[in-house]
Amino acid sequence: SSVSMVLFHMMKHAWDNYKRYAWGLNELKPISKQGHSSNLFGNIQGATIVDALDTLFIMEMKEEFKEAKEWVEKNLDFNVNAEISVFEVNIRFVGGLLSAYYLSGEEVFRKKAVELGEKLLPAFNTPTGIPWALLNIKSGIGRNWPWASGGSSILAEFGTLHLEFVHLSHLSGNPVFAEKVMNIRKVLNRLDKPEGLYPNYLNPSSGQWGQHHVSIGGLGDSFYEYLLKAWLMSDKTDEDGKKMYYDAVQAIETHLIRKSSGGLTYIAEWKGGLLEHKMGHLTCFAGGMFALGADGAPSDKTGHHIELGAEIARTCHESYDRTRMKLGPEAFRFDGGVEAIATRQNEKYYILRPEVIETYMYMWRLTHDPKYREWGWEAVEALEKHCRVDGGYSGLRDVYNNHESHDDVQQSFFLSETLKYLYLLFSEDDLLPFEHWVFNTEAHPLPVLHKDDGNKEENQK
Repeated sequence: SSVSMVLFHMMKHAWDNYKRYAWGLNELKPISKQGHSSNLFGNIQGATIVDALDTLFIMEMKEEFKEAKEWVEKNLDFNVNAEISVFEVNIRFVGGLLSAYYLSGEEVFRKKAVELGEKLLPAFNTPTGIPWALLNIKSGIGRNWPWASGGSSILAEFGTLHLEFVHLSHLSGNPVFAEKVMNIRKVLNRLDKPEGLYPNYLNPSSGQWGQHHVSIGGLGDSFYEYLLKAWLMSDKTDEDGKKMYYDAVQAIETHLIRKSSGGLTYIAEWKGGLLEHKMGHLTCFAGGMFALGADGAPSDKTGHHIELGAEIARTCHESYDRTRMKLGPEAFRFDGGVEAIATRQNEKYYILRPEVIETYMYMWRLTHDPKYREWGWEAVEALEKHCRVDGGYSGLRDVYNNHESHDDVQQSFFLSETLKYLYLLFSEDDLLPFEHWVFNTEAHPLPVLHKDDGNKEENQK
C-alpha cells in the first residue's frame, strides 16, 4: 500500500542517517549528527545495526541488510571490559541476531547469538539462579542496580529472557540456556504472591520479594508478556506458562484495572496495597497482550479479553489525542479531575516508543476494525511532523508544547519496533503470521517451535 511506501522511506531516512553519522556506534544523535552511546550496552557497539536487521529484511531493503550483515561479521565484538544490562543486551542483541538468523538463514547470526548467550550465562551465578541485572561480560562479575529495592533483581528484567534462551538451546543443542530460565519460573512458582500479584523486586540471594510494588508498566511489563508468549511459542504445550499468565491476568483485573469517571479503562500501579492512578506509555503494550491471549482464555472469556484490549487501546489513543503533538507522553494520570494526561513535567516526553502502535497492530490483526489503521496513520503523520529532522528522527521533551524541543536521540527501538509495528499494521496478515511467529519484547520475531522441530534442527547441524 502507499502507507507501506511511506514507512519504507521513514526507515530509509532513519537508517541512512545512522549510517552517515553514527555507523558502528550504538545510536544516532540526529540533531548533532553524531553517535550516541548508552551505558546499557557497556562497550558493545552497533545496537542500531543489530536491532534493525529484521526490519531491513522484512522491508526488503536488501543492500542495507547486506551491509549490516557484513558489519556484524567483521565488527560485532563481545570481548569488552564493561558492564552491560543483561536485559537490554538480551532483547536487542540476542533477539536481533536470532530473528536475523531465522529470517535469512545466515549462519553468522546464529553463531553470534549463541556466543553472546554464553557470555550472559555468568549472570545466573547467584544463590537462587535469579540473574543479576548488570554483568561485566569480561570478568563475569554481576551486580544489581544500586537503586533497586534492597539489592533486588527486577521482574521485567529476569522475566524477559525466556523466549530468547529457549531458542538459544534450540539452536545450539545446549540445554543450559533453557534450564536457566525454567529455574526462574520454579523460584517464582514457589513464592507466595501478595493477592496473586507479582512484585517488581526479588532478591537473588534470599529468594524473597523486595518492596511490594506491582506494575504492568516499566519494571513489570514484559514478564507477563513472556508468560503468554512462552506458551504460544511452545505450540501451546507449555501449560505452566499458560497457567501463570491467566492467573496473573485474573489478579491484574481484580486489583489494578479501573475505569475513570470519563469511562476510560486503565491499569493502575500498586504500592504495598495502595493504588497510584497513573499509567505509563510502556503499559500500553498490554492492550495487544490481552487481545493476543484472548483465544486461549479460560471458559468463554475470549470476548472479554478482546474487549479489554480494545479499551486499553482506546485509553492509550486518548493519551495521544489529548496532546498538542498527537504523540503520547511517557506517563499519564487519572486523578484530580485529569484523565489520560501527563501532569508532571518529567512525564511529558516522548522518546519514539512503540507500545501504543504495537497494541494497534495486534488489535488490527485480531479484529480488523479500521479505526486501528486510522490511529496508526495519525501516529505516522505526527512522527513525520514533529520527530523527523534533517539527520533522522528525534524524541520530544514535551508533547503538550506548541513547538518541538528535541531530545536528540534516535533510539534503536524506533527502527526495531516503532517502524516495524507500523509496517505490519499496514501489511497483509500473512507477513509474519501469528500462528508461526512470536515477537520478543523488542519486536524481534521468533518462530513457534512445533513439536517435531527438535529433530529436524538436529539433522541440519
